[in-house]
Amino acid sequence: MTDRSRVVAVLGPTNTGKTHYAIERMLGHRTGVIGLPLRLLAREVFDRIVALRGPSVVALVTGEERIVPPRTQYWVCTVEAMPEGMGCDFLAVDEIQLCADPERGHVFTDRLLRARGLHETLFMGSETMRGAIASLVPEAQFMHRERMSDLLYTGARKVSRMPPRSAIVGFSVDNVYAIAELIRRQKGGAAVVMGALSPRTRNAQVAMYQAGEVDYLVATDAIGMGLNLDIDHVAFSALSKFDGRRMRLLAPNELAQIAGRAGRGMSNGTFGVTGEARPLDDGMAQAIMEHRFTPLKKLNWRSAALQFGSIDALIRTLEAAPDHETLVRAREADDLGALRTLAQIDEVFARASDGPSVRLLWDVCRIPDFRGISHGEHAGLLEQIFNHLHERGSVPDDWFARQIRRIDRTDGDIDALSKRLAYIRTWTYVAQRKGWTRDESHWRAETRAIEDRVSDALHDRLTQRFVDRRTSVLLRRLKQKEALLAEVNDKGEVTVEGEFMGRLEGFRFQPDKSAAGADEKALKAASVQALVPHFHLRADRFYNAPDTEIDFTEQGGLMWGDTAVGKLVAGGEPLKPQVTVFVDDAAGAEVAQKVQRRLQHFIDRKVAALFEPLIALQRDETLSGLARGFAFRMVEALGILPRAEVADEVKQLDQEARGALRKHGIRFGQFTIFLPLLLKPAPTRLRLVLWSLSQGIDEFPESPPPGLVTVPVATGAPASHMTMAGYRVAGQRAIRIDMLERLADMLRNEDSRAGFEARPDMLSITGMTLVQFADLMQGLGYRAEAGERPKVKPAAETPADTRQADTAGSETAAAPEVAAADAPGEAMAPDAATSEPAASEPSAQPEVQDTAADPVAPQEADAAETQADAAPPAEAGGDTTAPEADASAESRPPRATDAPETEVFYTFTWARQRQQNQRGKPGAGNRPDAKPNQGKGAPKGGKPPRGKGKPRKPEGGGGQKFSARPPRPEKPIDPDNPFAAALMGLRRGN
Repeated sequence: MTDRSRVVAVLGPTNTGKTHYAIERMLGHRTGVIGLPLRLLAREVFDRIVALRGPSVVALVTGEERIVPPRTQYWVCTVEAMPEGMGCDFLAVDEIQLCADPERGHVFTDRLLRARGLHETLFMGSETMRGAIASLVPEAQFMHRERMSDLLYTGARKVSRMPPRSAIVGFSVDNVYAIAELIRRQKGGAAVVMGALSPRTRNAQVAMYQAGEVDYLVATDAIGMGLNLDIDHVAFSALSKFDGRRMRLLAPNELAQIAGRAGRGMSNGTFGVTGEARPLDDGMAQAIMEHRFTPLKKLNWRSAALQFGSIDALIRTLEAAPDHETLVRAREADDLGALRTLAQIDEVFARASDGPSVRLLWDVCRIPDFRGISHGEHAGLLEQIFNHLHERGSVPDDWFARQIRRIDRTDGDIDALSKRLAYIRTWTYVAQRKGWTRDESHWRAETRAIEDRVSDALHDRLTQRFVDRRTSVLLRRLKQKEALLAEVNDKGEVTVEGEFMGRLEGFRFQPDKSAAGADEKALKAASVQALVPHFHLRADRFYNAPDTEIDFTEQGGLMWGDTAVGKLVAGGEPLKPQVTVFVDDAAGAEVAQKVQRRLQHFIDRKVAALFEPLIALQRDETLSGLARGFAFRMVEALGILPRAEVADEVKQLDQEARGALRKHGIRFGQFTIFLPLLLKPAPTRLRLVLWSLSQGIDEFPESPPPGLVTVPVATGAPASHMTMAGYRVAGQRAIRIDMLERLADMLRNEDSRAGFEARPDMLSITGMTLVQFADLMQGLGYRAEAGERPKVKPAAETPADTRQADTAGSETAAAPEVAAADAPGEAMAPDAATSEPAASEPSAQPEVQDTAADPVAPQEADAAETQADAAPPAEAGGDTTAPEADASAESRPPRATDAPETEVFYTFTWARQRQQNQRGKPGAGNRPDAKPNQGKGAPKGGKPPRGKGKPRKPEGGGGQKFSARPPRPEKPIDPDNPFAAALMGLRRGN
């Protein structure tokens, strides 16, 4: 050091350009050394100087990295790695206020006391160091620099309301990760900067932030040590940290050092708190803004005059007390603790018996504990390294290779990669020590390559976890007001700028389900803006699409293919529903109106096509009076009216009115008045939707599957649901109303007073078992009485029987009435009330056809008794056996092995009288549309009408039929009936 050496302390708050000033001063000299507090900052300054002077004259020396060109002029180092005794022209130490740091302060204090440049020495730091420097370095000159921008306190703010270009500071890894995850969900992503990261990972994260890919930075207090970033706001998530020994509150000057990162250059900055951090009190906030802090009066110190004669001598010098009042002995550092531990090991103590071996042991103890597992684990590793170095002069290549091979992996999550990065830093430090390995260049390159691979993998994991690139890309492009390119494939998948954003379902954009919170809002805002042209193109295609591509659902939804584009809502009339469209607001009113018009056209045409008979009835101007009023009721009921609800109105209709209504296809059934064409599946499906809309039902009932004659009664269904579905409830099941009318036609020929059994054709048209049919009949107002009887089996025919049957064939053909009377269940007297009037009264004929649809009136009591006496018992199937078969069966001697077979049969009788006697009781018959006094001489009180004269028994033994008109022709079998083949075979057999 010469007399011309100048020592200058450049003091001031952050953002005063102190580091930049030091770089300029160093480059003004031929050689220079600058010491920086962090490896990350050293790399940043190294890159800046290389850009100015080239890589051939700039060296980088840190604990884990060493780049030393042959013609080095400028050395950029961490403070711990600064070379001693080089005799450089210029020397600078940044962040000199770290002399007060409990862990590293003694290193900075040593540089303050002993490191000097030949011509110029600079110490840059906080104004709080003025007194201490003046006391320890009396020759020092002071230069104060003012902050180039203002720093303002903004108080507490939620993370969700954090402005862009903000840095959120945490003081633990878990806290940093939690905040970064929250920002990813709220803001699209954040870069992560921590002191434990390698320079490669840190630079990649910072570059992502500086390029605007993310607007937020989550960091530890490492950003307070001179890292120059474009930060507008700094928010503290906590105000305390663990300093290696205990949790402690941060001092105001420490908070100011971090908060000062906001507002670089001439831009003002702000700072505040977030999360669980309590707001700063007014005095502390004001002190940070005005840069007024308590001066540092004590600096940490450890003796640099080390004695290596023995381990004990070395420890004594490390524990020596300072001789200046400003200095205090530093607390025991990790290197001293490792030395004490290794000194307790006999083998190590024996090896460190002279000066060089003690110096070697001390160098090994200074290996930082990057892994942070435990003090004992770290000491064990140091023991192995010392033994190898002392015994062999270097670390064995095979042992060194095994150590790094276990780390050379890039799989795993962030924590696993962070641990590997910490482990490789240990071996990188070892490889950087001169003479510790045989092939220094090889192992330095190997450890550096592994560190780079792990660093890249860690950067990828950090980005994947804490950055949503889709959202960040979109927000950046939107902020720059650039046009976004959107594409929609045939599956509706939307990509914007090559990133998958979601799906376009009809005219609504659905963001990707993996996005949530603010991500979803940001994605939708950016994507919808880019999709505006696609909305118009899709609306044009939809408007020109045929009706076959559009349909409605049973819940009133309107579908275009498999995509919902709208829904039906109730209109002023049941047959005039309105449409609500599903169109994003960003698509514009023009698109919404076009979609609405197309859907309205569709549903109007659908109603007109499926309800054509009903609309024709509504528009028939020739209807007048009661007929027009009844037509209005039919339209209002969507083509199906239970007869009980309009019984009085039906009675008031004359034959001319009924004829006019029948021209429109209206059928006046016994139980229901309906339009048969509207019972088809398509009109039924639409009718249920229209009825549900008019009734204001939230969940629409579904229509029964097509083709079923009976269906179970749905529990909890709205009233009139089954009627609108085209069914009538009868017991536990409901029967289709048109099939019920066919069943009613069959029941008119039965003796409902004396009782009758179900015929096969009755079971056939209902598709029921006998037990189910009995429940159905009870639901219609009949009483069903079960019984058992021996089952009669038909005997096999013999040739003699065949010849006898051929001989008797002519007699059977000559007397059809007698043959009919022989068949059980066929000789039923007709109901007097439903008898067709004589030909002399033609005007009454239409009325007779109408009233014939009433419930089956019971037969005359006398005729029923005669039938009961004459007809032999038969099961519901109506099977009969020939007399010859019965005779042969009776003449056959019984066998002990023959077991009598029985069968269950039901006898059905009309339960009206029971209903009158037990009004209101469960199980009473229900015959709502019956006209008991219809016809001349009809009895009162619900009694069945009686015929004239006493019925006589025919010779055949069956009941005699009385009728005022010729027998009705037998109805042809419906070929579509699933039991058609069985019925035809039964008829041939009879």
